[in-house]
Amino acid sequence: MIDLDEAAAVLAGRRGGWQAAGLDVGRLTWRDAEAPWPQPLETDRARALDPDSVGIVVSGAGDAVLSVVLFRGGWADVDFLDGADGGGALPASDITSATGFGARLDRWIARAFGSAERAG
Repeated sequence: MIDLDEAAAVLAGRRGGWQAAGLDVGRLTWRDAEAPWPQPLETDRARALDPDSVGIVVSGAGDAVLSVVLFRGGWADVDFLDGADGGGALPASDITSATGFGARLDRWIARAFGSAERAG
């Protein structure tokens, strides 16, 4: 089980660098496992009493977009459009910690935007 609050801290720790590189960073979204179907996405962490996912959307130049939703079970839904030659889903299973999530996140950002330094 991944601690989603720790994963959110990883995302928050990268936000400033991404923004400095010219990326537009959306708000975190949370899904509460106990909410009735269809489970709404919340931007207020306090409204997700039993969070089972945390997500974010990052956008860059040339219509490049990366969407990441991390599930506490250790996998993520990761989709991107790179603005140049397409996009698709990226492999995102067997995530065992917030630190491991951060390392993968850096690779996903590089794949979607080339590198954060060239993103803007």
